[in-house]
Amino acid sequence: MSTDYVLSIDFGTQSVRTIIYDDRGNEIDKAKVPFEPYFSLSSGWAEQHPEVYWNSLVKAISILKEDYPLGFDRIVAVGVTTIRDTITFMDKDRNILRPFIVWLDERECSRVEEAIPLPYRAELRLAGMYEPFCNIRRATKINWVHENEPDIWAKTDKIVQLSGYINYKLTGELRDSVASQIGHLPFDYKKQCWQTKKTVNRFLFDCDASKMVDIVDSTKLIGRISAAAAAETGLKEGLPVIACGSDKGCETFGTGTLDNGRASVSMGTTATVQITTRNYVEPEQFMPAYPAVIKGMYNPEVEIFRGCWMVTWFKEQFGGPEVAAAKEKGCAPEQLLDDLLDKVPIGCEGLVLQPYWSPKIKQPCAKGTIIGFSDVHTRAHIYRAIIEGIGFGLYEGLTSICARARTTPSSVMISGGGSNSDRVCKILADILGLPVRKTQTYENSALGCAMLTYMGLGVYKTPEEAIKHMVREGACYEPDMKNHEQYKVLFSTVYERIYRKNRKTFANIRAYNRRFPVPRS
Repeated sequence: MSTDYVLSIDFGTQSVRTIIYDDRGNEIDKAKVPFEPYFSLSSGWAEQHPEVYWNSLVKAISILKEDYPLGFDRIVAVGVTTIRDTITFMDKDRNILRPFIVWLDERECSRVEEAIPLPYRAELRLAGMYEPFCNIRRATKINWVHENEPDIWAKTDKIVQLSGYINYKLTGELRDSVASQIGHLPFDYKKQCWQTKKTVNRFLFDCDASKMVDIVDSTKLIGRISAAAAAETGLKEGLPVIACGSDKGCETFGTGTLDNGRASVSMGTTATVQITTRNYVEPEQFMPAYPAVIKGMYNPEVEIFRGCWMVTWFKEQFGGPEVAAAKEKGCAPEQLLDDLLDKVPIGCEGLVLQPYWSPKIKQPCAKGTIIGFSDVHTRAHIYRAIIEGIGFGLYEGLTSICARARTTPSSVMISGGGSNSDRVCKILADILGLPVRKTQTYENSALGCAMLTYMGLGVYKTPEEAIKHMVREGACYEPDMKNHEQYKVLFSTVYERIYRKNRKTFANIRAYNRRFPVPRS
């Protein structure tokens, strides 16, 4: 066991965590700094100032240094993992031209159909993918900036994800990991490189590789801590910064999910389900498999964009009693919210929630839905319906992925803040009909980042070796198959039909919101 440590920097939507790890996967020290996830200048917009991210990171690192100076001095390398699809624009002098557009943003560009070459339109219609492709182009924030902010576009030299920005601030090198390029970007997911002139769907984006940053494989060197970053953060100048990957990719690796019959569920702000494959497998038709943090491998994934964000939403809107009681008891409100789950039977007496609080690419008109209310229902029913609705969404996604990949997982590894709840883990096991297992930590994104950083240092030669030494299985939640069968009935007779039966109504709501937008500050 080495006496050297690595530092994982893990940016979520609502906070940054800085965690010091040893080479056995133990957390040596940890700091968390929360921040507002975004500000909104118009309905559906979500932006954040770059200073919020950087200043929060500087604060988190300073907490570590003050809290445990001896361990801080033993840091020999740094890894970065962040949320995805969160971009900003830089000029040639590396000045930031506008706030980040956060992945939650729902603005759309208007130049869509005319940008798709005529021969492709017929092919896409035959494949049933014309509307989804139009939706991807419409939702691409690069296109929106090109269309609506011509002054910004004219000055833009590089388009940078949050991961690339943090790497740049640390090292002065505008470089990022291949495994972080997940979002509405001109990226060839199958070949794991920037698109070329020969890429079939290059018309989806109003830019090419010339405006994108240099990318390197995970475990390779991004750069070294610069003098400027050392002065601001207290990190030693010259420390290597190792390429890692996206938060979800690192999380999957951090659970030991590596082409081995497991699935990985993340119960974070965005809830996701992934597997790891050696072959390129689309999770849904024409939807890409993302680059895994191990070179040449893939993570087919289905997302619930506002997954455990909905727990925060419920807490803020309906959880006043738990928030007040938690303050008195000195615990997290979520611990007390768990008690609500025990007050309601499985299936919530027919109350079903579909967690489409943010639309999906193939369901662009989708809206969040709660259906089945009667006089027996209480706020406890709503809370359990949220947890079950997230579970139904993950079950739907896992079923689709496994059918396309022709695999059947034997268990599910769970991570993210939502995995802290034993009750949530048990509900999820019952819905999925599979054992749900934890590792030694719920901070698996940061753990995976640390594993990749140690691989970059040469401490571990293979991902299997890193998993063997740094990942330890913890609690296991076995499914009650009677409950699973009951959930399957509710899923097939109600949940699966909600969007299909209400699609026109959702489209009317979308049209109304566009006609009468509400400005927000």
